[in-house]
Amino acid sequence: MSAPTLPAPGPDGRWADRTVTLADLPIRDELRGSEPYGAPQLDVPVALNTNENSYPVPADVVEAIVDAVRTEAAGLNRYPDREAVALREDLARYIAHGLTVHNLWAANGSNEVLQQLLQVFGGPGRTALGFTPAYSMHPILSTGTGTAWIDGRRNADFSVDAENAAADVRKHDPDIVFLCSPNNPTGTALGLDVVEAVLAESRGMVVVDEAYAEFARPGTPSALTLLGASPRLVVTRTMSKAFALAGARLGYLAADPAVIDAVRLVRLPYHLSALTQAAARAALAHADALLATVEAIKQQRDRIVDELAARGLDVVPSDANFVLFGGPTENGGLGDQKAVWRRVLDRGVLIRDVGLPGYLRVTAGTPAETDAFLVALDAALDQKGQA
Repeated sequence: MSAPTLPAPGPDGRWADRTVTLADLPIRDELRGSEPYGAPQLDVPVALNTNENSYPVPADVVEAIVDAVRTEAAGLNRYPDREAVALREDLARYIAHGLTVHNLWAANGSNEVLQQLLQVFGGPGRTALGFTPAYSMHPILSTGTGTAWIDGRRNADFSVDAENAAADVRKHDPDIVFLCSPNNPTGTALGLDVVEAVLAESRGMVVVDEAYAEFARPGTPSALTLLGASPRLVVTRTMSKAFALAGARLGYLAADPAVIDAVRLVRLPYHLSALTQAAARAALAHADALLATVEAIKQQRDRIVDELAARGLDVVPSDANFVLFGGPTENGGLGDQKAVWRRVLDRGVLIRDVGLPGYLRVTAGTPAETDAFLVALDAALDQKGQA
């Protein structure tokens, strides 16, 4: 690779007054032209674009977290437990399914968990397969670790069926398969037959991303029930959504103990701070209080589904805390979703344009937030009809 040609430095030999862009730097070729991940962070009255839990952490839980962090603060001159054993024990108790500390691993959000899995099982010369539209960090993290991304695609209704998923695995023989259930951004959940079919065909790792599992409708299965059937199955989860701890950054995985040993090969020393571990443990000790909002959020999700369907929009069935809606223009859908997104934003409500033509995604929040969203959307659709 030839070195990029940099602009000439200033008269004193310094670059401070020169404009240097990414094109001037020797970054990896596969990263050129990429954009950093991130939803718009705007100061708006109603933010329903990043699937956060709209309910604040209860005061008694805040007090417990502060007390736990205060206790740890006196010992910050020492490194934390690099294995986070006590936290993993607490996570094992919470997640149940007969799992122990040896089946659990934790990191700074599920994104770091996914990155660690790609570091140890992916990398240059290896491939990862996913079924888009799905969580956009899966291909971004794959590219960041030098893992080639393969797009398996979904059916027209955004579902993934066992036969087609297995066929994609046979065709591409990937080193890692990403399955998302419930899926982001569609909200759709997978049947266990899909996971089993992929496991049967795959020679590599199968990662089921269950970041929104606590919001699933009754009867929706979890891949946790399949752990033990194969050492190549990994289930990832997070405390960002149902636990309302997006700002704490705590994600985890459940897998065979050998997978935990493998991930430890690539984890950074002391990657999980003592403060994060203390805050997460305090939150887990108050899991019932933190998860008390889940049912209220599910009620708003189902209300949004019903309200949008009554407006003639195509609504994707959701097992998450968000709803994807829109549909083809010829069926009375949104049409230009970017224009509708802007009109909704102009009325103080921020939702998400996930890049699917004709579709937008809205997070289920409080009843008042749902009210504001529906009013803003109605006005936006009226304006669309008048255009």
